[in-house]
Amino acid sequence: MSRIRRHSESHLVSRIGWLRAAVLGANDGIVSTASLIVGVAAAAAKPSDVLIAGVAGLVAGAMSMAAGEYVSVSSQSDTEQAELARERRELSTDAVSEHEELADIYVKRGVDPVIARKVAEQLMAKDALAAHARDELGISETTTARPIQAALTSALTFSVGAAMPLLAVLMAPSGWLVPTVSAASLLFLALLGAIGAKTGGANVARATMRVTFWGALAMALTAGIGALFGTVV
Repeated sequence: MSRIRRHSESHLVSRIGWLRAAVLGANDGIVSTASLIVGVAAAAAKPSDVLIAGVAGLVAGAMSMAAGEYVSVSSQSDTEQAELARERRELSTDAVSEHEELADIYVKRGVDPVIARKVAEQLMAKDALAAHARDELGISETTTARPIQAALTSALTFSVGAAMPLLAVLMAPSGWLVPTVSAASLLFLALLGAIGAKTGGANVARATMRVTFWGALAMALTAGIGALFGTVV
């Protein structure tokens, strides 16, 4: 007699919500703060002024990330709740049509019509709203919007990311602030890309190259603007 091996699986898709916010926050923290520092430094500002600008960028950026993530993810959450409320009303007023609708979804996925109706009946008997939320609306416990989690994650990781270029400012030798911050920030970005890809099960090399390229481009542009305005002013 063969034994059925039972085991629980942990899928990486469950990390999508917080991982997206974490990578976005850290990446934005490094890129925006490093670009600000490099731009101000290229304009021939004093190291103390550069540091003040960087700290101000960290605080403002963290608050902006938290507010932006909370508002945007709250909008998604509001839409999900509105759709669930609509499904709840339809289930209470026309459960038969909702049963047929759910069965049709399974039929379109390749399930035999007779089996599809039985599956729909059993799932609706257990939790009708959850069945329609998952298979009709695409809303599940894994993908549902979490505004507070997204806001806190983005603000925290932005602050950590922004602290890296600031640390480089404190450690940079006199006269080498721009190249030191630029090189250190690109290294931090590469590390972030690798960690994010590894955590999400993605291609490490591709993710590392992607974040490093855009970070280098942002710093090069702001350095050019800072040098231009520093010369003009």
